[in-house]
Amino acid sequence: MVSTKLFLLRHGEVESRYQRVFGGTIDMDLSPQGHVQAVALANYLKGTPLNSIYCSPMKRAQQTLAPLISQYSFPAKTVDDFHEVHFGDWTGLGWQEVFEKYQISAFQWLDLMDKAELPNGECSQKFRQRIEPELRKIIAQHSGESVAIVCHGGVIRMILSILLNLPLAKFAHFEIDYASLTQLRHTPEKSEVQLLNFTPWRDLA
Repeated sequence: MVSTKLFLLRHGEVESRYQRVFGGTIDMDLSPQGHVQAVALANYLKGTPLNSIYCSPMKRAQQTLAPLISQYSFPAKTVDDFHEVHFGDWTGLGWQEVFEKYQISAFQWLDLMDKAELPNGECSQKFRQRIEPELRKIIAQHSGESVAIVCHGGVIRMILSILLNLPLAKFAHFEIDYASLTQLRHTPEKSEVQLLNFTPWRDLA
């Protein structure tokens, strides 16, 4: 049975002013710790026989990509539609600010996306419509190969939602940490999660 391995990599920690904030489409940098995390993630993957690497166009993803792609002899491919969720009116607001202004827990954002109730933000249907075609194209082009995708927590959750055939809101129960690795094995019959939210930087002294 032909299978494709997908390595889903979230970007490292972002600069401090955007932590615990709905950054979404804000094009922020990594923090110093985020750069350390990116190197640790790249070191963990050293020697992994990847056939291709795809990346979000956003700076935090591109900066996370840098130490990884330097280990391979081919360039990464930027996929514009793999940028993070557009949070609408929540963009730039902290988690507590969202609660104070909207009387809604910040942790309900996936549920609100599924219900198309994120104020002026992206709903699950539209989010899926931009992620799924690119994901299916990658899978079709790399059948039987190993591919890494460097992107965002929201994008990784949507990829899992698509391949595991589960509602996006269900993935509120899954942590996707900074500079984490989630690995899937995909066949035409099914997709299996082999590793979820592994963070090699946690082992650093």
